[in-house]
Amino acid sequence: MDLSRNTLDHKKSQMPSFELAVEQITFGPRHHFFGYIGQSQTIPWNGSGRYILGLRSDFQDHMPGTGEAAEIVLIDTQNDYAVEVVERTLGWNPQQGTMFYWNPEAADTQFFFNDRDPRTQKVFTVLYDIAAGERIAEYRYDDTPFGNSGVAQNGGYFLGLNYARMARLRLVTGYLDAADWTEGVLHPTDDGIFKAHVKTGAKELIVSFAQLAAAIGKFNPLVEQAPLFINHTLWSRDDDRIYFYARGNFGNRQTRVNVPFTVERDGADLTIQDVFIGGHPEWLQGHQILGHEENNLVIYDTDRQQIASTLGDASVFRDPGGDNAFSPDGQWIANGSGPKNGTVYVMYRLADEAWAHTETFDQGQWISGDLRCDPAPCWNRTSDQVLFPSIAADGTRQMFIMSRS
Repeated sequence: MDLSRNTLDHKKSQMPSFELAVEQITFGPRHHFFGYIGQSQTIPWNGSGRYILGLRSDFQDHMPGTGEAAEIVLIDTQNDYAVEVVERTLGWNPQQGTMFYWNPEAADTQFFFNDRDPRTQKVFTVLYDIAAGERIAEYRYDDTPFGNSGVAQNGGYFLGLNYARMARLRLVTGYLDAADWTEGVLHPTDDGIFKAHVKTGAKELIVSFAQLAAAIGKFNPLVEQAPLFINHTLWSRDDDRIYFYARGNFGNRQTRVNVPFTVERDGADLTIQDVFIGGHPEWLQGHQILGHEENNLVIYDTDRQQIASTLGDASVFRDPGGDNAFSPDGQWIANGSGPKNGTVYVMYRLADEAWAHTETFDQGQWISGDLRCDPAPCWNRTSDQVLFPSIAADGTRQMFIMSRS
């Protein structure tokens, strides 16, 4: 689908031709959440649609440190959302969870999550099989202990980041007190974006921080004193291109480095994207990606480095820069606003720009900072339901489903 200005801009946003219903599926006193946005088809449901992955925690008032595990649970959609504990992880945080991904090559039974060794604090990735009831693979790299940051949409590979470095440089994105082999190094040559082969475990570094610093330094000398980290390594739908952000000094707006890049899956053609389209992009077909420009939700072409189209308007998308996710069939967008002014979810149909939105969800005190409850919408596999987290009436963090009818 080629979304160009000519095909979309002449339309006006239509009132809903469908309705949305919201149901809370988990309950306190313990906290339940999936973590992370449904970018690049990060789908909580397994292949059959029966089970939803989630984390369960005793707390939400601090970042988990060494020894503070979360339980990994399966939520049975065919049994009144019954919750079953199947594993535990020491590699997680409230915003991104443990980077759950069902394995595209065996989505009925296998999923990835991150963990860390309780003795060495080294981060690694696990492949778990619910039919076998066990971990069938662990991806441990003693010299470069990274965790999964994105599974290829068609399977076979996952990308890896240094979650210890991320926690040190932007706590909300990483794992507190994990082992970091790059501490004290601004732009390491042996860290950046890794790619791991699912079947063999073979790894390669496809982009290094040294490469990123050299590219950014050509136009921004501030990078010379900015320790870099990476967020949002997103595979395109064809798995041929990766979009990501190189960031540094994120807590200081005057010296902040925040540069969007694309790179081919083999590390070739590392390219700075000149147009900044917000912090939560999401791939559509080909090399087009969803983002926001000023107060508009837009489709951006990473080949031409141009805005291709504008979607909806302020009456539709209360917060275009909020969390956004394309449905697996590529026909719908889920947008979550806030949470500073209350979170509202929008479901938007690309074909005719019909839309509907939910009521406002009050996130209580968890509206900013490292422990905030982000909107994080995640589609199901049939593109008619969206899972999201919210603070429930009892103050606990729980999972909700928005359904279209």
